[in-house]
This record gives sequence, structure tokens and C-alpha cells, in this order.
Amino acid sequence: MKAMVLCAGLGTRLRPFTERWPKPAMPFLGQPLFRYHLAVLRAAGVQGVGINTHHLPDVMAATARAECARAGLPVHVVHEPVIQGTGGGIRGLRDFLADDDFIVFNGDILFPVDLRPVVAAHRASGAAATMLLMPMPESEKYASVEMDAERRVRRIARFGPGGEGLTPWHFTGVHIISPRVFDFMTPEGPEDINRDVYVRMMEAGLTVRGEVVRAYWSDLGTPSRYLSTVRDVLSGQVTLEGLGTRGQGNSWVHPTARLGGAQVTGPAHFDAGCSLAEGVRVGASVSVGAQVRVGAGARLERCAILEGTEVAPGEELVDVVAWGAHRVPAPLQG
Repeated sequence: MKAMVLCAGLGTRLRPFTERWPKPAMPFLGQPLFRYHLAVLRAAGVQGVGINTHHLPDVMAATARAECARAGLPVHVVHEPVIQGTGGGIRGLRDFLADDDFIVFNGDILFPVDLRPVVAAHRASGAAATMLLMPMPESEKYASVEMDAERRVRRIARFGPGGEGLTPWHFTGVHIISPRVFDFMTPEGPEDINRDVYVRMMEAGLTVRGEVVRAYWSDLGTPSRYLSTVRDVLSGQVTLEGLGTRGQGNSWVHPTARLGGAQVTGPAHFDAGCSLAEGVRVGASVSVGAQVRVGAGARLERCAILEGTEVAPGEELVDVVAWGAHRVPAPLQG
């Protein structure tokens, strides 16, 4: 089985950070976000990965190639000079994907889900596509996917044939798709897989299923959501591999991190080569990125400091995501 990770988005809500990294390449607790996607896909038996690029294409392609080499997976990269949307992006990898059912995974989420039972259910159902759904996150306003009692999707973001007795669900950004989808795509131009392609399939009588899953899910599309996800991982709400070893203050500490005389309450994460001077105070929900330098007497609480940043002596970083000279407010959610 093959998979596609959608990597062409502009990441406008995460600027200025996405001026340096496409969202799937963003550093998250010591690893590119893309690495967590590959862990899910490898566990599902995926043997090849494709991506599309548009924004910062060289950075995204280099990250994908390095991470796929690390995971032992071949990678196929397609560049979109003009962004094609989710449907057009999948269409661009038709030659790579069209020989069997395949997985599509949004590149800007953290979703450590076991896909094996979902893939098995999709194959057994004979559906043209299966959308992974979950209950709508509290206080969020994502467009809903409406499903009938037989798990057939009948309306997406108010588009589709509809019906009686439908229940609304949240779409996770992960699909299992049959190659039949390509018959319902336009030959060229941008289009949306959910609002355009799936609607055509439903109206033609093909089955788009919904499969409800129970797993941690987070959209890292804003600074607040990014930092809230850091908190969730460090507090143990979700377990991820590769964070490093436990160290001072119930925290994860890379072997090359230098904490000096810092006072660490934690939980926190200290990435490779970071350095903290004397008198630094580190509270809960703190991520200190690779090669970060924190000056004497600084205070860190509920913050993420991205790689290469220098924190001035005595500076206080609370409820922010920091990179270079930028200090972006990020009040925690939930």
C-alpha cells in the first residue's frame, strides 16, 4: 500500500514560522512533524510515500527525502507551481497511487492513530473512499461531515445529496481511497477532494464511508494550537516515540543539551545542542529547540522556542512561540 502526505499548503495562520518551514517540516519536540506522519504510515504497512510541494518546495522536498530515507521508505515528490487544492494534489500523484487503494494524510496534524483496522474495514466494505471521523472537538468550528446510520457519508461542509437522520462528525484529514476516485476528478485545475470530488462520487451512487476512530488528534495550524499540542504531549495526554530520555524536572533531555544551573520544574523538552545559562527558570509546557541559547535569569513558562533562537538574559517567555526575533502570543487552548 502507498500513501500521500499533503504538503503544499501555505501555512498562512502560522506565519512567520512558515516563512522558514512548510507546516509538515515544522520542528515539533525535536523532530519534523513529517516524521510523526511516517511513523503512523509505516505502522499501517505503507511501503511508499508521495508528497506534493508548493510553498518552500526545496525545504519540504529535502525534509521528506531525509525522513523517508531514515524510515526506509521510498518517496515520490511532485511540485505544484500553481497550488491545486487537495483534490488536484492527489490527482498530481495519480501515476504513483493508482494501482491500489491508498492513504491520504494531512501534513499539518498530529494524529498517532492505528490505521490497520481502518484499512481492513475499508477494503472489506468495497467503498470508493473512507473518511476517518471523530466527534467534533469542543469549542471548534470545523465544517462537519454528515453520515447516515449505515456509515455512508451524505454531506460534507453542506455539500452533497443529504438525507434523513444524518449525524455530524469531524473529519480528521485522513482518508483511505480507491483508485476509482480519479474517474471523478477534472483533468486539470484546483479542486477540493471533499467538497468537489467526493460530492460527484456520492451523486453518482458510489459509497463514501465514514469510520469513527478514537485517538488523539490536533491541528497545529495556529501558534495557540501548536503550543497546546506541545502541552498535551509533555503532560502525557498522548504518547510519542523519539522524544529522548527523561531527565531533570520530569522532562525529556537530549544528550547534547546543556541545562547548566537551570531550575527545571517541567515537564519540558530540551532538544539537541540547546544551552541554558545560570539562573534560568523553566516551568511546565516548555519546548526548547535545537541550538537555542537561553541567557542568565530568563524565565520560560508555557512556551515553544524554535531552533536557533537566542533568549536574552532576564527575558520572560510565557504563552508564546518564539523564533529568532519573533515572539508570537499563543494562549493555550482547552
